[in-house]
Amino acid sequence: MSRETIAKRTIAERIAERLGLGQVQTLQVVQAFLDEVVDELSRGNRLEFRDFGVFETVTRKARTALNPKTLEKVPVKSRVVVKFKVGRLLKEKVEHLALDGAPANTGDVSGTNVTTPVS
Repeated sequence: MSRETIAKRTIAERIAERLGLGQVQTLQVVQAFLDEVVDELSRGNRLEFRDFGVFETVTRKARTALNPKTLEKVPVKSRVVVKFKVGRLLKEKVEHLALDGAPANTGDVSGTNVTTPVS
């Protein structure tokens, strides 16, 4: 299965077509939605979209990491990251995807939490 990158503009165009709206206005709505998500997360608020997932900020503790090239211990500062927990419907919709040609795992999905640093 080939995977492609879908841009915000493409999503907006699909929504505009589905709802019979103008593309420019729909792109503005999509951007406004994303701006609100960023604003709420930057305030430390939790965002819940039923069956899709939950976005929240968490603080990662300071720790000592190991540089794999030099094997030197490196301090890593505490930081805030965005955590995403996959919702039921989204999880069900992607379960069928195979990883690197292997059969899809229909059991427990590990690694469903994705974290991204907050700037």
